[in-house]
Amino acid sequence: MSTSLADVFWPALALVLVFEGLMPLLALGAWRRMFSEMLKLQDGQIRFFGLICLIVGATLWWWTG
Repeated sequence: MSTSLADVFWPALALVLVFEGLMPLLALGAWRRMFSEMLKLQDGQIRFFGLICLIVGATLWWWTG
């Protein structure tokens, strides 16, 4: 059985949106504080955090696939 990119991409995107929506829905004040603190970070710090998230996500995808 072959799995196409769309068979994986759309459910994964839906799951990301669910998780992204949880914090503002359940803890709006904490979400605002976290977001304002993130705005204080330097560009390099944000890029490093993005890189770490990408590596962890790709590793988990590989590990579970």
